[in-house]
Amino acid sequence: MTDKIEGEGDDAKMVSDKVDTGKGVLFPVALVVVAGGTLLGISALRGMDRPPVVGVQRGFRGTAMDQIYNPRTINALASQLKIPKSLPPASPDGIKAAVAYKNVQVLKNLSVAQFTRLMVSLTNWVAPKQGCAYCHNVANMAWDGLYTKVVARRMIQMTQNINQNWQSHVQNVGVTCYTCHGGNPVPKNIWFNSPGQIAATGAAETQTAMAHPSGVINDSSLPYDPFTPYLEQASDIRVQGTTALPTDNLHSIKQTEGTYALMIHFGQALGVNCTYCHNTESFGDWSRSSPARVNAWYGIRMVRDVNNAYMNSLHDVFPAYRKGELGDNAKVNCTTCHQGLFKPLYGVSMVQTFPELRTTQTAVLASATPSAAPTLAEAPAAPPMQPAGPTPATAPHS
Repeated sequence: MTDKIEGEGDDAKMVSDKVDTGKGVLFPVALVVVAGGTLLGISALRGMDRPPVVGVQRGFRGTAMDQIYNPRTINALASQLKIPKSLPPASPDGIKAAVAYKNVQVLKNLSVAQFTRLMVSLTNWVAPKQGCAYCHNVANMAWDGLYTKVVARRMIQMTQNINQNWQSHVQNVGVTCYTCHGGNPVPKNIWFNSPGQIAATGAAETQTAMAHPSGVINDSSLPYDPFTPYLEQASDIRVQGTTALPTDNLHSIKQTEGTYALMIHFGQALGVNCTYCHNTESFGDWSRSSPARVNAWYGIRMVRDVNNAYMNSLHDVFPAYRKGELGDNAKVNCTTCHQGLFKPLYGVSMVQTFPELRTTQTAVLASATPSAAPTLAEAPAAPPMQPAGPTPATAPHS
């Protein structure tokens, strides 16, 4: 019974065999006693990972840039993944879907066989219990009266855009509908704009959006909504100063707290800690960061593109019961795809057998134009393979 994590650059993967779960092993407890024998508290250290754990070096030696993985946790998460098998490839020959069927707007160039194969796959990925009727009026398949059909069409376009224009983040692994949906009509991890929390009022009170623990920030007292300003809007994320005294850095402490709230979300979404991307000796220094930070830089912009060009473009399509308290539509964040894994589906690529999802097609619905992915010239350079010594951070905001 051996467990091993192999790490090479930005790719870390678990190679595991059967692992003894060690049920029945108890963690020690901490007893705090004061004079007179009064017991103040008993705290079971159930949050600790008992051995064996495995470390993966993410940066230069001596920088403590390590990720600690628990093989039992990884195996438990892996066992929950129910990745459906791809249907056999269909022939591209024969009549095209746009000719055979009415109202085909996106997948026009597929053959009838390819079109049917993809529709069956979409059903398995998104609505395996509901079947075709979740999106279609089975008496009139061309009808657009169900909002789910209009949304599904736009989501196909979104998937194609991600796979073609955001390889800087998804690389060759890509995404399919199953990446986020996982067999559910609505992905488990979505978010809406926060209506705010009940707070004290008065001349001395200010709305800092803090001290309201929320699960999205690991129940900390940081700002409870790190999504609206950073993953829908484009507020500055990297606000760390580079000098001892304030000079040209005009960011506030409140903005810094928002940045940390977002970083906590990243850690929860990927199941990692700060050193997955950063050297904690100098968070802002790109030359000391891991390649994963560059990938994350693109990922932030990809999520903004998805939320604004695709999700928000469907605002008037979604019925009221699918909207949030403020009347906004659902949006995505890092957890939507990653779901606690450092790579969605642990790096299994389902899109390889669906080339029609790897490239954009001619579309009729174009209420919003997706943003072009940033070019390499706009993005921060990847850190060097060997340390180059301390250098001031000159990369653009994260």
